[in-house]
Amino acid sequence: MASSVSSFSSLLNQPHSSIFIKIQKYRYLNLCFLSNKSHFNPSYSPLRTLRCTSSLNFPRNFSQLQPSSSSTSNSNIKNGPTLHDFMSRAVAAASDVQPAALPVTPVSTSEVLPRGRIYHETYGCQMNINDMEIVLAIMKKSGYDEIVAEPESAEVIFINTCAIRDNAEQKVWQRLNYFWFLKRQWKGNVATGRSLSKHPPKVVVLGCMAERLKDKILDSDKMVDVVCGPDAYRDLPRLLEEVDYGQKGINTLLSLEETYADISPVRVAKNSISAFVSVMRGCNNMCSFCIVPFTRGRERSRPVESIMREVGELLNEGVKEIMLLGQNVNSYNDASGLESDAEPDATWALSEGFSSRCKVKKTGLRFADLLDRLSIEFPEIRFRYTSPHPKDFPDEFLYLMRDRHNICKSIHLPAQTGSTTALERMRRGYTREAYLDLVQKIRRIVPDVGISSDFICGFCGETEEEHADTISLLKAVGYDMAYMFAYSMREKTHAHRNYTDDVPEDVKQRRLAEMIQTFRETTGQCYDSQVGTVQLVLVEGPNKRAPETELIGKSDRGHRVIFKNVPIPHFNENSEKQLAKVGDFVEVRILKSTTASLFGESLAVTKLSSFYESPDVAVACSGRT
Repeated sequence: MASSVSSFSSLLNQPHSSIFIKIQKYRYLNLCFLSNKSHFNPSYSPLRTLRCTSSLNFPRNFSQLQPSSSSTSNSNIKNGPTLHDFMSRAVAAASDVQPAALPVTPVSTSEVLPRGRIYHETYGCQMNINDMEIVLAIMKKSGYDEIVAEPESAEVIFINTCAIRDNAEQKVWQRLNYFWFLKRQWKGNVATGRSLSKHPPKVVVLGCMAERLKDKILDSDKMVDVVCGPDAYRDLPRLLEEVDYGQKGINTLLSLEETYADISPVRVAKNSISAFVSVMRGCNNMCSFCIVPFTRGRERSRPVESIMREVGELLNEGVKEIMLLGQNVNSYNDASGLESDAEPDATWALSEGFSSRCKVKKTGLRFADLLDRLSIEFPEIRFRYTSPHPKDFPDEFLYLMRDRHNICKSIHLPAQTGSTTALERMRRGYTREAYLDLVQKIRRIVPDVGISSDFICGFCGETEEEHADTISLLKAVGYDMAYMFAYSMREKTHAHRNYTDDVPEDVKQRRLAEMIQTFRETTGQCYDSQVGTVQLVLVEGPNKRAPETELIGKSDRGHRVIFKNVPIPHFNENSEKQLAKVGDFVEVRILKSTTASLFGESLAVTKLSSFYESPDVAVACSGRT
């Protein structure tokens, strides 16, 4: 026995060698010696040259090996095959292989593992889109490098989910039902030509819904194979391999450190002139209505240098505009260069009149520091950011926005409600008055700023008076854009544990309609104020309504601008006028507006930095509060 073990051990000690053990229905046990050494016969296929198999066959019932005996209950096991039998046969089989005269190119065992084509869908916020790009990068590194446009052609289906509202989750369940059909009826779908996948697809649920409903998803009648939370995407290749062995793959552990800073995302939109860059993950605010801290974990920020590297790569790819992402993006805090035992810092400045439930342990480089470096080192890239919290707009941040031409004059300022009492129940950390004071300060320091917001109607206990306060806030501020929703309670949240969802659904919908109507009545004034000004527009593509004659893009404030595509001067051309193209910065004089778009005439193609050196740049819409 000792000699067999010694011989077998010597085989495993060879470079690039491993052992493959396979048990089939309790009848066969195969020991396979895997190696990429060049002494195998090259006349075999690459896969065959890697494998020598010794099979020990024995009856399904071990008791047939010896006559049964009533004298001892362990005789069947005692007289069956031993480890010595398996090892000696495996060693003998490997030793029978004869050297070959010609070498074989080394092939690692990972290269012969099966890989599949990927189909992906994403629901929810921009952060989910960026997460999907990170997932694709991780999968590409593991050999899954083909992406298909239809789920019927995929061996792996990713669906990246959102758990913020119930409506988003219902859409996901509908899609999962269809993917389940592709799995369950795979043979029939292949026979009829409906499915082109090589085997039944593995369905993978990613994102916030995976974290919130992992048990329910896995128990849903074999509908899903893998459930992976936002902080566990590096584990996806292993989880998919577990499925091959009949296991469910699950990892929804949250991390205090994971930022995926070392991963270069695979861009979903090829040749796009805009891109997302995640700078931080998680949220510490613990608003009573919000599930994000429970699905995304606590705040942690990427090192500044990793962000600079990624932005530099995007510049080389032709990207002209970057959206910096984070669940609470302006709480960015790169403390990677500080000592681990640093004391809590009391100097973390908040917006005046705002408070936070979470103490900052170590103050590193803040969001203003990050934007300062980005705007200086990449003067021809335009930067936006989302989604911020109103508490993290210190004065120095606002002055930086005013002074840097390539930081867009657009601020998302989520209010959620216009009532101080409702804000207290939501645990937002400010009052109506503090919010309005911040709006006034922003418009005083950054005169031509555009402001957008989020609103929830029908939160627990909301009265008609509190709803009226929200309507009046919409009128007082005059938002460029607003995202408005009826409240839907989420499990695990503070509201779920402490409040009752007591506003009837019909009341929620009536209040939502009133909010939307008020917003439409007020936002037109912001668009109207742009008429007569010259705006710098980044061309995104043809206008779908007139693709042959018109282009569409966004202004600095994020307004959609449509203009005729006619030959115009170019800043770097001395020749004849030319048509503008996707990715160009175009000077556009605004001629008219609607409540959602601006229309104008193109003047010239220019550079981002050159436009703001011109004395003719107009300032408009300094706001109402």
